[in-house]
Amino acid sequence: MNGPVVVGVDGSPSSMAAVEVAAREAGLRGVGLRLVHAFSWPAAHVPPGRPWEPSGAGLRELIDGTLAKAQRRAHEAAPGIDVMREVLVGEPVMVLEIESRSASLAVVGSRGLSRFGALLLGSTAGHLAAHAACPVLVVRGRPDPAGPVLLAVDGSPAARGAAEFAFAQASLHGTDLVALHAWNTQSERAYDGPSDPPFVTYDEDRLRDEAERVLAEALGGLGEKYPDVAVHRTLVRGRIRHSLIEASAEAGLVVVGARGRGGFAGLLLGSVSQAVLHHAHCPVAVVRTGEV
Repeated sequence: MNGPVVVGVDGSPSSMAAVEVAAREAGLRGVGLRLVHAFSWPAAHVPPGRPWEPSGAGLRELIDGTLAKAQRRAHEAAPGIDVMREVLVGEPVMVLEIESRSASLAVVGSRGLSRFGALLLGSTAGHLAAHAACPVLVVRGRPDPAGPVLLAVDGSPAARGAAEFAFAQASLHGTDLVALHAWNTQSERAYDGPSDPPFVTYDEDRLRDEAERVLAEALGGLGEKYPDVAVHRTLVRGRIRHSLIEASAEAGLVVVGARGRGGFAGLLLGSVSQAVLHHAHCPVAVVRTGEV
């Protein structure tokens, strides 16, 4: 999709950091940047996603000031990009979900204001990552993260779309790609004690061979499509969420796939994606099945 990059703006430091990241992503993609502020007003009986017409000049001035500041930050991060500003009626989570239908990427901060135009990870960012119609990039972790794109490979249908996105990101940013797959024996998966896992009798060579097959299938054909991307395949014996969070300390971006079914964000994202969204040391991109 060649739609704009959409970023949620609420005036918080986290959302302003998201604006800078979104501006750079728009510049690399050669598309416009859409700054969106969602305005939830109890007395405004307007369908979500509609433009807001203010009744108070002071409030309009406050919102315009926030968006003007965001626009300046965007142009500083990526001079020359086309920036659009919108104030839309509705809860941020619903407005940004609607905006994602025509976007190539949605960007949000991991934390925001507590009430007005809130962009909190537990609500907007988490819900958007599970339900958006385009990939979602949540800006979090250490300032100015540098390093390779870290791709989580788990063998699920969602992994293919995540792999495509990860290769595209590595190519756009001129970085390497680390494809990480964690494997365990069944007994180790069930064990959650503080000491070493119990003795198991599984054929570990066979399990490792299976893990290598999963990794190869997830990346199949993408190396040829993106010959400029250096790929490092990493097999880790351990728990995937801990392995990803630890590896994110040296990454510039973590890419995970959304998986699961149901109406709750937790079921749609899965425990690994949720853990990474909350604890990664760098930005996290969540890609649903079929997205690129």
